[in-house]
Amino acid sequence: MLRRIFLAGAIALLLPSSSFALDKPKGDVVLRVTGNVAHHNDGKAAAFDLEMLEALKGRKASMETPWTKGQTEFQGPLLRAVLEASGAEGKLLKVKAINDYTSDVPIADARDFDTILAVRMNSKLMSVREKGPLFLIYPFDTHPELYNEKYFSRSVWQIMEVEVVN
Repeated sequence: MLRRIFLAGAIALLLPSSSFALDKPKGDVVLRVTGNVAHHNDGKAAAFDLEMLEALKGRKASMETPWTKGQTEFQGPLLRAVLEASGAEGKLLKVKAINDYTSDVPIADARDFDTILAVRMNSKLMSVREKGPLFLIYPFDTHPELYNEKYFSRSVWQIMEVEVVN
């Protein structure tokens, strides 16, 4: 009997938990992930402060973009890491900016490319005036074929919310 209880406990530890607890933000919320998300910490949303975002797996990359001069360094969490932390499932992301601009981004872009939700440009936090607090950056440095209008239109700056839809 004791052996069965121990075995059941070991199996439970190996199975993914559907009750993943996303910590509550301690600082100002800079991003809300809404829609089809399993891990909530703010009503029906997953809310992130800067510290939470910077703790996720990220990327630092230097590249040229249509919005900056010369090589510019961007740093922040990978979009896929933010979606994983949120328990996001769907096919489409509606990426929303402070000024109500919205772009539809296939969730596959987060899976297939190392897209960054940049919080830093040239090592400095981005203010709203400098396209912050978050800027969706595609890996133009490693995938030059993405350097076109299709991906430019998906590269939203001043992001405040990502809605996950089916």
